[in-house]
Amino acid sequence: MSNMLRIGPAALWLIISLPLQAQIQAADKPLHLDPAWLTLIHYQPSRLGGGYTSQADDPGFFLSESGKTSPKAELEATLDAIRQPGNGNEHARCRFPARDAWLRKRLDLPETAVDCPGYQEWTDTLNTESVTLVFAASYLNSPSSMFGHTFLRLDPPQEDEQTNLLLANTISYAADAAAHDSELLFAYRGIFGGYPGITTVQPYYEKIRLYSDIEHRDLWEYTLNLDQQEVDFMLAHAWEIRDRNFDYYFFDENCAYRLLALIDIARPGTNLLDEVSTHAIPSDTVRWVIDKDLVSKVHYRPSAATSVAHNLSTLSSSHQTLAAAIANGYVEPDSDEVLALSPQERAHVLDATYDYVRYQSEADSWPREVAAPLSHSLLRERSKIDGVAPLEEPPEPEVRDDQGHDTFRISLGAGQLAHREFTQLTFRPAYHDILDPPAGYRSGAQLQFLRVDARYYTDNDELQLEQLTAVEIRSLSPRNAFFSPLSWQVGFGGRRTDTGEKRVLAPYLEGGAGGSWSLGQQTQAFAIATADLEIDDDLSRGYDAAPGADIGLLHQNNRFSLTAGAKTKAWIVSSQHRQDQVYVKGNWHIGREFSLFAEFTREDHYDRYQSTWQAGLHAYF
Repeated sequence: MSNMLRIGPAALWLIISLPLQAQIQAADKPLHLDPAWLTLIHYQPSRLGGGYTSQADDPGFFLSESGKTSPKAELEATLDAIRQPGNGNEHARCRFPARDAWLRKRLDLPETAVDCPGYQEWTDTLNTESVTLVFAASYLNSPSSMFGHTFLRLDPPQEDEQTNLLLANTISYAADAAAHDSELLFAYRGIFGGYPGITTVQPYYEKIRLYSDIEHRDLWEYTLNLDQQEVDFMLAHAWEIRDRNFDYYFFDENCAYRLLALIDIARPGTNLLDEVSTHAIPSDTVRWVIDKDLVSKVHYRPSAATSVAHNLSTLSSSHQTLAAAIANGYVEPDSDEVLALSPQERAHVLDATYDYVRYQSEADSWPREVAAPLSHSLLRERSKIDGVAPLEEPPEPEVRDDQGHDTFRISLGAGQLAHREFTQLTFRPAYHDILDPPAGYRSGAQLQFLRVDARYYTDNDELQLEQLTAVEIRSLSPRNAFFSPLSWQVGFGGRRTDTGEKRVLAPYLEGGAGGSWSLGQQTQAFAIATADLEIDDDLSRGYDAAPGADIGLLHQNNRFSLTAGAKTKAWIVSSQHRQDQVYVKGNWHIGREFSLFAEFTREDHYDRYQSTWQAGLHAYF
């Protein structure tokens, strides 16, 4: 009798669970290996051997103790948990509504109601009808924003054209960095996974203030063509991962990567994460989303800096001078010089000047006691002019950021160093240099990571690593009467250097700062004070340092890019000599996929002259 009492419950459990187990194993693959389940739990194939490992690093994301590495155990634990009776925020169905919905649909489980007050309040507050992918343009002055940034905007029902999307909420993923960390420490820890990544929800107007008003970054809004069911499923999973830790990596598991995962979950089969190889650059991920036919419309939102610069550019040269004089307090808004203008000219000068003063008070923190009275005077004078429309918004750029060249580049060239002929192969995973096709990128901006230059010399069949560029950043932003940005550059890695007796591969660190001035719409001059440091045992003291200068011209257009100039360095530690160089480099752009390049340098080093030239082909993909 006692045996029957023990066997009875076991038999009853088998009778109930066998149909469910049959459903789980009915497909060609076990349910725990279904791509949708693997995506929901963020499993990726383990790098060492078989099996899977979840990218989630928060124990609270798993219901099984072995859930991080066992899709089967996590599936079974989830099934057991969601079948338990009960309600409330701590119930598994409330903690993991996306898993619950997917399993009930996949296994045809009964759709019993459950009371989840926290989740219900959250979804009611978001009130989302559609989702928009927002791309914030690159911003070189912050390591976290050099490649741009993406996030999702959760759009409420569009009852009319007056619906204020600024009040919509956003979902974003970013490193949870300590506030006191320096920019260099952030870059280091971001590359090697030193920060947790957190998914957060914020109002859109806060994002606009950060990216557009403070960091001077244009925003591109890509409305996704997800239906309501897909939107709801995306939000359900966003609830599951909110405030959950996923280790943040600058190159791959970054802001863009996590958003791709959300879109993959909303619409199974898109497989956007399959596009990611060594890195996930935000502009590339936008291209992938467009290529998967997920975008229904695109909207451009210029930054405050772009709007101000456009308004000032519509003024004639003399009117720009007048606007600068008003803004800097040399001319009053009601002076005879201003009143002498026609009503339309006066209105445009006052409008552009007011926008500039307001921008400076927000972005550069002009003192309120200066900006407020001036703004009031400008508005008072403008109110006296009737019948003149305000200045128009900046036009949308002809080429969007996602329509620029792809960021991975392979180059093949041939050339000559002195009398030694060579063939050079270059790999650059990311991102852009000033001679690449400029369309879709910031003018005068350069950002390269992990570039490798290898040369094969034909005279002695020698293969050499010519240069390894770990990081190279350059920002040449022109100065004018209204804006005075600093032009700067920094880089480090390893490069061939001449010791006077031989060329050795030496670690280096270089930097510089100066100015750039526009000579037309597509041409600028620059002057940079530089500093170089090289370290190598072949140098007499083990290292050498050199102050110097780089003066040149840069021209960029959609057909070709050209830079030419002169560099000088004074090595002052080991060798105590000068190194002077003149250079010309150019690229001829063939669409967005290829560029022909040529470069020539003539150098005076250790009292001997030598020339280097090279020509070849860049391929972008």
